[in-house]
Amino acid sequence: MRALCLLIAAAGIAVAQSSSTDDPFLHQLYERLHDSPMQQKFRKIAPMPFGVVFLPWRGVTELQIREHFRLMKKLGFHNLKQLMHTPEWPLDRLMEIAFEEDIIPFWYGEGGWEDITPALLAKLGIPAASPIADIRRSPAMRAYQKEVLRRGTAIAIEGTTILEGKQKDPNAFRHTPDPMLREADVPHFLTWLREKYRAPAEIAIAWNQYEVGINEKPVQTWEDVAKLVRNTAQQENNLRGYGGEYGRVVDVLRYKADFHSREILDRVRATNAANPAAPTRTGGEMGLFLPFAWRATKMEDLAETQREYGSFYPSIHFAWHFGEVGYEVARTIYMQAQFARDLFKGGWAASWESTGGPQQLTGAKGWDQSDRTTTPGFTVNAGTISQLFLSYLAAGFRGAGIWTWNYRAAGWEGGEYALLDRNLKPSTRAVRAGQIAQAAERLRDELWQAKKEPYVGVLVNWDSDAIWAAISVRGRDHFRHYPMQARVGVSRALINANVPWEYVTVKDLRAGLGPRYKAIYLPAQIAITDELLDMLTQYARQGGRVVLDSPGAMYDERGKVLTTAVATRFESLFGAELSDIQYSGNVPRTLDKRRVDGFISEITPTSAKVTDRFQTGEPAVTENRIAKGSAVMLGWAASHSLFRPGSPELERKLVRAVLGNLPSPYSCDSAIVYRLAAPEADHYFLINDDEPKLVRLDTKAFSYKSVADPVTGEKLEMGTPIALEGYSARWLRFAK
Repeated sequence: MRALCLLIAAAGIAVAQSSSTDDPFLHQLYERLHDSPMQQKFRKIAPMPFGVVFLPWRGVTELQIREHFRLMKKLGFHNLKQLMHTPEWPLDRLMEIAFEEDIIPFWYGEGGWEDITPALLAKLGIPAASPIADIRRSPAMRAYQKEVLRRGTAIAIEGTTILEGKQKDPNAFRHTPDPMLREADVPHFLTWLREKYRAPAEIAIAWNQYEVGINEKPVQTWEDVAKLVRNTAQQENNLRGYGGEYGRVVDVLRYKADFHSREILDRVRATNAANPAAPTRTGGEMGLFLPFAWRATKMEDLAETQREYGSFYPSIHFAWHFGEVGYEVARTIYMQAQFARDLFKGGWAASWESTGGPQQLTGAKGWDQSDRTTTPGFTVNAGTISQLFLSYLAAGFRGAGIWTWNYRAAGWEGGEYALLDRNLKPSTRAVRAGQIAQAAERLRDELWQAKKEPYVGVLVNWDSDAIWAAISVRGRDHFRHYPMQARVGVSRALINANVPWEYVTVKDLRAGLGPRYKAIYLPAQIAITDELLDMLTQYARQGGRVVLDSPGAMYDERGKVLTTAVATRFESLFGAELSDIQYSGNVPRTLDKRRVDGFISEITPTSAKVTDRFQTGEPAVTENRIAKGSAVMLGWAASHSLFRPGSPELERKLVRAVLGNLPSPYSCDSAIVYRLAAPEADHYFLINDDEPKLVRLDTKAFSYKSVADPVTGEKLEMGTPIALEGYSARWLRFAK
């Protein structure tokens, strides 16, 4: 049955914010987090490339290639994400044909332009006061920048994608994506330890050597450290071998992640030196639902390598990157886009490799048995492409790279992934993708100005994830995936409730971003540092709301049991002691007659108020008022229990715990809604994971003059129904 609802754009003042300043969401600080001359250039030029990958086939003629390039432009694609050569068609010739057809043969499109400075405008005879859109369209500017772009041809032929550092010296560091320490790592790890620790005595503390069953004698000299490290590298991966002490494993993961980021940064700098105007990129072929800490990878550090030089990106393919979430699509697209965008706040982020067409037979076998024994099959039609690209824009991506324009004619991925159909004709998805690309290009300046206004920050904490990874070395393998699954769970609840949110890192909080959020949620934070507790306490005192679920705060960053008794940092914040961590297995717990499975925190309140209890009488939810704000403890694995869909009651309970009495700034009962705010208009992106319907969007206190669909051009009347295609998405621009 179709749900008939009305569009409501209520008149009124803006919703009350957490601050009376002119910048309640700290947008200026947000932009500074990854600011640089390169990022300033991007914000000025506002590139919005939607590039495609062209794959020549045996016997293709130059005329056919040109016809395809012209068709790309007709549909709305003005650059190539990538080209691949064949024995008949060398890469340099393909790139030259693209230039001749006014197609930029690089993923970054106009992002590879030279900066538009007053000196350049004077040189080209363009009035300095001209609007930026007119400057970009100027024939003189376009001709000049085309020659700038040509400089990238030789470098592109060598390969500019920064995924792994080049290995030259056989004794150089070689990244292995796991927590194990190998003999080849020993000299590099020792170097890293001397950089991190001032003396061996600090290592003895960090590796818990004064605790029972760790080491017979703590290290006292650097020779002791070297001997211990060599011994560690020889330990077998079994119950009696490697991984019995978490602090040491975490340091191995940190060392690998740090050196990996350094080698990538070295490659980035070398590439930039060869062509300073052209952006680099990193992120690459790693699905964003992988256990990064266990893989000795710090994605936020990889993003940092691009601050001065380029763009941070994920590769998002259904068959490759959705297995960890059971091949769920509609919501998890946005989660991945948010993750990448939020690790590079203020910088240029986008999915520079995104799915173009259907896929069932190819993609990775996955990292666990379930992925290896299931078919990664997906329908990719106009609706799916709409969900992809509009979720990208909603998360703050500026552009996309589409694999592919046409399919490979043989071999791996043959006949799959393409925008064109099997007869090399434009499919409905190709047409829709082009329409979205054209709309994004037309509104590029506005989209670059558009900001997220999140109510909730979902904490991403590599230190905690690394403890989970260390536990999984000797413990159950699935523990390494637990923090990701918990993030998916809380993200799902907020998405389904149409609560604006984003991921926030410890580094962001350290920079002062906490007051951007009305609440900060800590999903499955098994390890918490004193520094984090101090920052969260200050945040709560200023009026924020901190929410911690189970099994939060079991350890510190070294894997030592965290003290949570009276007068500790933990108790002062949460107004309770964490007495024990249990599990709802043999002794079930229920909330409102709904069983909750998983970890259970035994909470002993001191100053906190119990606001909900399990059927056993144990506290399930506590809230501690602290100055202007509050700190909430959830006694069950609230976020992880929502990893899979199908628990709407528990989702609502989590959202109530996060928001308290604060309503979301907009609502839509029958569809998912994301919002970006720009000076001249707000952009709403409606995702429909259901049959065709009409929906009600209530913008509450936000008032608007008009509303239109940028993709179709349709103008809607205020108070009329919003029609949504089945399993698709729609973009609406509300003019202020």
